[in-house]
Amino acid sequence: MRRKTTLTGSAALMLFLFCGYSWAQESHVGNLSGNEKRGRALYERYCIFCHGQYGDGRGESAPYLDPKPRDFTKAVFKCRSTPSGSLPLDSDLYDTISRGVHDSGMPSWKPLLRQERVDLIAYIKTFSSAFQEEKPGAPVEIPPEPPSSAESIQRGAQVFEKMNCWSCHGKDGRGHGPSASTLTDSKGYPITPFDFTSGSRFKCGETDRDMFRDLITGLDGTPMPSFASAMTTDQKWDVVHYLRSLSIHGTHKQLAPISQ
Repeated sequence: MRRKTTLTGSAALMLFLFCGYSWAQESHVGNLSGNEKRGRALYERYCIFCHGQYGDGRGESAPYLDPKPRDFTKAVFKCRSTPSGSLPLDSDLYDTISRGVHDSGMPSWKPLLRQERVDLIAYIKTFSSAFQEEKPGAPVEIPPEPPSSAESIQRGAQVFEKMNCWSCHGKDGRGHGPSASTLTDSKGYPITPFDFTSGSRFKCGETDRDMFRDLITGLDGTPMPSFASAMTTDQKWDVVHYLRSLSIHGTHKQLAPISQ
């Protein structure tokens, strides 16, 4: 079941002004615990220009960014290890802050100390009551990866076609499928499908396990759905191997072409 809508905009502002930070939060990553007061100082120094004073993604730089900055008041996050519709783990948010989001205005914040990144998470969580009211989902299970092979890549190309992935990502995986120009995110902003030929990094990571996980979780807030029940485990790994072949070779012309 998906979460109920949390306070946003003027309602959230009024709560901040008159009730203070009633959604006090902590964060825990490994043996580190985050503190929201320290996190607030870091947020105001590094994050406020894009994500805004109230965490709603409306900072001064936001109009110039594509895709738009994350709206933390919605508690909807693309990159998670938890099922679609559930809150992320603190470690998921930590990984995103550390890694950045490829092909967006969100850089890697690895120059910050690990403790500072954990403190930032504690403050980011104060923008939505969801973190007070709910628990994150259990991490999805990722089974061992079988070896990649020409046969697996070819099967993955067939699943890519059967699941209509090409309608958004294009028959060559470059993100210009026939539906691409019509796609919007959950806030109505245009969103471009990922170009799998652009390199080894993907939206939420760079390993095969990261890609397998994204097929299970989907990218919440975007048109990218969860394929948890739509594909078998073997099919998911075949698709991962196919997409990896696009990032390595820049094209799949060396494979049997997807039917036109």
